Formats: sequence, C-alpha cells, structure tokens
Amino acid sequence: MTDLAVTLDLDGVTDKASLMDRCALTLELPDWFGRNWDALADSLSDPSVWPKDAADGLLVVVRNWQPYAKARPEEWEIAQEVFSAAVDRAPSLSVMLALGGSS
Repeated sequence: MTDLAVTLDLDGVTDKASLMDRCALTLELPDWFGRNWDALADSLSDPSVWPKDAADGLLVVVRNWQPYAKARPEEWEIAQEVFSAAVDRAPSLSVMLALGGSS
C-alpha cells in the first residue's frame, strides 16, 4: 500500500480564485466543488472525492507557493489553516510544502 503523491504547483497563482482553480484541476475535484475555503477543506478531508488512485492515502506536495504567500499573505495563512485542518480530519492525507523554487 502506498499513498498517491500529487504535486500542487502554485506557479502563476496570484489570488484565491486561481488557487481554487489549481486545486480543482490538480486534485481532480468534482464539478460541484464550490471554490471556497470550506469546500476546499471538505474536499481535502473526504477520500471519496480524491483522485481515484488515492485509495490508500493522498500526499499533496505544494510547490512554488512562496510568491503566492508573499503576494497574498492573509490568503496563504488561511490556505495553510485549511491544509492543516484537513490533515487533522483525514489521517490518510498528508500535505507538504516543498522548499526551494522561490526565484
């Protein structure tokens, strides 16, 4: 058994709307995904909406997040809280922030 690893690349993400779009695309979220913080938290912590190959667990590696965090610090703080809460609610979910790539 191994977790499915998915790279959530935030390169070019400049606001909440583009973050939600990137999450929806990368995580293969359903069409009804609401593109708000609560919907993201619910989706991340619900294995039934994860990509089909994530039956044993999901590892989300967030890359190139530093420019977004710098441009929108309040939004990034909320995003981190959402990631953390989802991990707490779904033991088979891990979210890691990749270092580097900030230039």
